[in-house]
Amino acid sequence: MKLLVTGGAGYVGSVCAARLVEEGHEVVVVDDLSTGHADAVPEGATFVQADLADAADDLLADGVEGVLHFAAKSLVGESMTDPAKYWDGNVVTSLRLLAAVHRHGVPRLVFSSTAATYGEPEQVPIPESAPTRPTNTYGATKLAIDHAITSYADAHGLAAVSLRYFNVAGAHDRFGERHATETHLIPLVLQVASGLRAQVSIYGDDWPTEDGTCVRDYIHVTDLADAHLLALRHATAGLHRIYNLGNGTGFSVKEVIDACRRVTGHAIPAELAPRRAGDPATLVAAADRARTELGWKPERPDLDTIVADAWRFTQSRLGG
Repeated sequence: MKLLVTGGAGYVGSVCAARLVEEGHEVVVVDDLSTGHADAVPEGATFVQADLADAADDLLADGVEGVLHFAAKSLVGESMTDPAKYWDGNVVTSLRLLAAVHRHGVPRLVFSSTAATYGEPEQVPIPESAPTRPTNTYGATKLAIDHAITSYADAHGLAAVSLRYFNVAGAHDRFGERHATETHLIPLVLQVASGLRAQVSIYGDDWPTEDGTCVRDYIHVTDLADAHLLALRHATAGLHRIYNLGNGTGFSVKEVIDACRRVTGHAIPAELAPRRAGDPATLVAAADRARTELGWKPERPDLDTIVADAWRFTQSRLGG
């Protein structure tokens, strides 16, 4: 199929674009490079550097059969201090994309959503039926886009799938995680092992978990990308399906740091810091629906494997 990948020069978008190329699809990547990297666009894909809101019509005018929509602003803290950037960059841009998808008769859409749509969970693991009460602007914008997609599926027969990620990590071939502002635990810990950071912070050790530190669900980025390929294949006209993606198993902050120590051979100093407001003790996905309906299952659920792939990518970037 001829496919448009928005935000395909970013972390998850580039891995997904690479997997699509590997599977023989014709891939066009659009990215404004505000947070992405031109060298992350996979060989074999056509790259268009442009603002998606302005370029959507031109990009979809030539027989595109599906869109995989990753382009988004995604820093939770920034979304709370500069909400206009997120409502415009995420919601307004996505509405323009959806309008262009309809005008040009693009039949299917896979959307990069987030577990942040759920907010504070009432039950763990979190099912797709859980109430959606986002606690930050980023999650609220993603939920708004989900609602808009449902409307387009109902009104125009769009075949749509939203995939709600939990914590994504690891690397695929030469494609990995590199953010100008890093907020994710595994790359932060690996920065310590690389000598780029003195120590890593543990925000509270008195949470109601086995070792007192927060527990999160980690999924390998290649497993995540493969779920997008399956979603594309199983998208059904007139339906908007939503799936959680995660291992269904949580790892604590201490367990992640210990895995990084094992993989890298570095001591990785850690300091105890006060709890952060709004941090849930445990966030773990119930991904049974994706397993049953998409036939998806994580092939790389082991934490050391996820960390080892991320470490290999980190070393390749540093020339080590």
